[in-house]
Amino acid sequence: MADDDEDDCMLAQEALMESRLANDLHFVRDGEQLMDYLYRRGEYADRDVAPRPGLILLDLNMPKKDGREALKQIKADPELRQIPIVILTTSQAEADIHRSYDLGANSFITKPVTFSGLVEVMRTIGRYWFEIVELPL
Repeated sequence: MADDDEDDCMLAQEALMESRLANDLHFVRDGEQLMDYLYRRGEYADRDVAPRPGLILLDLNMPKKDGREALKQIKADPELRQIPIVILTTSQAEADIHRSYDLGANSFITKPVTFSGLVEVMRTIGRYWFEIVELPL
């Protein structure tokens, strides 16, 4: 999960536990850290610290490199483009929705305002991406 809001990250982790999903969740705070994680640079060089994600939950509005820039870079890289990316953001702007899909996002979800809403979203994301669809290894 790439999100600079610590509260959102904590809530997402709690929502995953509440929805009884056993997936490991790794956090980065901006697009630059996300790229370091994906390319295993610096503190993310060890595969145990930075396993290849089965799914990226990506916020659009982050410092340094925002989610749009990271999305564009990931989808342009043949080694990374198959990783599904779900935009999970506070934005409801039509322009952000269109641009995200144009850049290759697999889904666009506006963050719910309640914890119970977030639990339901995380349950649905987990069920869809890890139980229903077939992903490349």
